[in-house]
Amino acid sequence: MRLNGGIEYFQDGIRTPLYAMQVQQQLLSIHNGNIVGFDKVGYQRQEAVISSFKEFIGVHGISTSTDDKVGRITMTKNPLDLAIAVKGYFQIQTDNGIKLTRDGRFKIDKEGNLLSLEDHKVLSEAGVPIKLHIVPDDIAKIKISDDGKISVFNDKTRKLEGVATLGIVDSHGLLVEEPIIKQGYCEFSNVAMANEFMEMMPIIRNFEANRQMFLIQNQNLQKLISQLGQQ
Repeated sequence: MRLNGGIEYFQDGIRTPLYAMQVQQQLLSIHNGNIVGFDKVGYQRQEAVISSFKEFIGVHGISTSTDDKVGRITMTKNPLDLAIAVKGYFQIQTDNGIKLTRDGRFKIDKEGNLLSLEDHKVLSEAGVPIKLHIVPDDIAKIKISDDGKISVFNDKTRKLEGVATLGIVDSHGLLVEEPIIKQGYCEFSNVAMANEFMEMMPIIRNFEANRQMFLIQNQNLQKLISQLGQQ
């Protein structure tokens, strides 16, 4: 194979089906990952991005991109379960920096910090951790509006008092102007199970075809070696 620019690449016939099978295995792995993530909260489907020269560079010609469509939103009635009804992400402060996630299952510690299930602090639109100045005896007293504004009911004043606004950002870290937050809901994956299985069928057929081609080439090579040994 010769590419424009002077790059030359030569590959013997028996390696071609091997590389093809490796590619098909990688594609199957991506679909299997989506199937495993079907019931995961906040999981986003991974799509294969395939290079034009995958036949020659094998699995190195495959990468993935994230499908950012909104997943299946389900009611939980937990006031600290939040779902984003548009494209966007919550910001979580971890030991390795800021992480973006659509998993909105949060909790409050005894100091009033809003945390993820992994005890990471949730960030506001100002980029600072959200901390309630009042720790309510009942989390139902925490109200979150559609635009992400968090309020807590003060038993002394008998009023809702503002705390902060959730920092909902896009994949580039820019604030989403009109987030739609649903309190008491969780968003499960955006994986369509039937589609995953349908897309896997031609991959499996291609794998089997390349496997048969490899077996035929291997048998022919063995015959040739045997014939040469008899001369």
